[in-house]
Amino acid sequence: MKGGKESGVRSQEPEPEKESSSLPVGWVAVELGELVVDPKKDLVDGPFGSNLKANEYTTCGVPVFKIQNIKANRFVDNNISYIKEEKAEYLSRHSFVSGDLIITKLGDPLGLCCKAPEHYRYGIIVADLMRLRPDRLIVYDQFLIYAINCSIVQNQFKAITKGTTRPRMNLAIVRGVEIPLPPLPEQQRIAAKIEELFSSLDKGIENLKTAQQQLKIYRQALLKRAFEGKLANGNVADGELPQGWTWVSLCAVSDKITDGEHFRPTTEETGIPFLSAKDVRDEGVSFDEPLFISEDTARKAMQRCDPRRGDILIVSRGATVGRMCIVNTDKKFCLLGSVILIKVKKETNSRYLAYALKSPIMNTTLISVSGATAQQAIYLRDIKNIEIPLAPLPEQHAIVSEIESRLSVCDKVEETINNALKEAESLRQSILKKAFEGKLVPQDPNDEPASILLDRIRKERAKTLPSMTRKRGRK
Repeated sequence: MKGGKESGVRSQEPEPEKESSSLPVGWVAVELGELVVDPKKDLVDGPFGSNLKANEYTTCGVPVFKIQNIKANRFVDNNISYIKEEKAEYLSRHSFVSGDLIITKLGDPLGLCCKAPEHYRYGIIVADLMRLRPDRLIVYDQFLIYAINCSIVQNQFKAITKGTTRPRMNLAIVRGVEIPLPPLPEQQRIAAKIEELFSSLDKGIENLKTAQQQLKIYRQALLKRAFEGKLANGNVADGELPQGWTWVSLCAVSDKITDGEHFRPTTEETGIPFLSAKDVRDEGVSFDEPLFISEDTARKAMQRCDPRRGDILIVSRGATVGRMCIVNTDKKFCLLGSVILIKVKKETNSRYLAYALKSPIMNTTLISVSGATAQQAIYLRDIKNIEIPLAPLPEQHAIVSEIESRLSVCDKVEETINNALKEAESLRQSILKKAFEGKLVPQDPNDEPASILLDRIRKERAKTLPSMTRKRGRK
């Protein structure tokens, strides 16, 4: 982007909102553009989309960083694309080297920042990113990464964001975003303390996520044991069923096995909800984002597929194939063909049957009959013949009661874990907020104030870059 064009953009945009809180002694509020040697070379964004197209990507060459690779203080080293050397040379203004800071300028949230890894010595960023090459005489890299990712700076990014469907920031205005800057030695102490606290926090989060995985394993083990007949019959031999149990086909315990409409009828603004695979959730039917059809269309659809409370719904195709739930509502609704409906005979506990189908062996069987193609699908002709282990009705009730009792405990534990994970993220932001208010580490009166360091650097820059004019930081 040429200098004239950038100055024109700056004159049309509002200045970013300034932080009003007072800064600690020795700190200064400095614009992001002043933390680099040359703002127009050291803080740049990626090329316009027409200058770097997807059909120019190759399997080797110069790496290209995309928005999905950049997270807060973390580089996601997956799905890296490459371009030819000649193309990279043409796009050299939009290049990075290892150690540069990469910032997202589009998306929600935007303004996420991390460092380019050492093993990527050189590469190109896409249009949705910015590359910042800090002046290390003024600012410590890791301190600046934490600063950009903290709420104080993130709130400024939000204030200068434009667009609703694709939120984005203007580079010229980003250069004016203010960073709370302490003396250089204090920056290093702050970064080290944050690193220490985040390391402990990350270990705690890792333990919580391990516990989450263990709960999933326990749930599956519980269902496996239940439908091997071992939940109430501990002495059952492997591969055998308890006395009184038998293998039966799914159609033998069902009054009806069908699916929804195989065509999409005309939808209405209001009317009868018309649900698809996305509306079948583990916990029940969701009416969050339904389509609607007329009463007349619904009446015709329900002659073939009429879901009622207690029926079982199974997703029959797509990414969530095999996901199922019990209908937990009396509300009238219709189904698209991506959902199978099972009406269970009165002689069988529908919840028993649903848990049986969710058990590891039965669910694997369901998925296997859906085929190994990219578009998996469960067909009615296949699911009707699936066999399940059927216990006597009184034992079915007892098994369901025992399963739900134990799963209820799991749900409470998982809720506690989820709350702890949310609190951990809040604590992360709390640590950053405290750090950039100057309350995380003690100050050293012997540290050179940031304002003095900046003045000295300005004078040195003026000798080598006499044409550049800069604003002074706000103390």
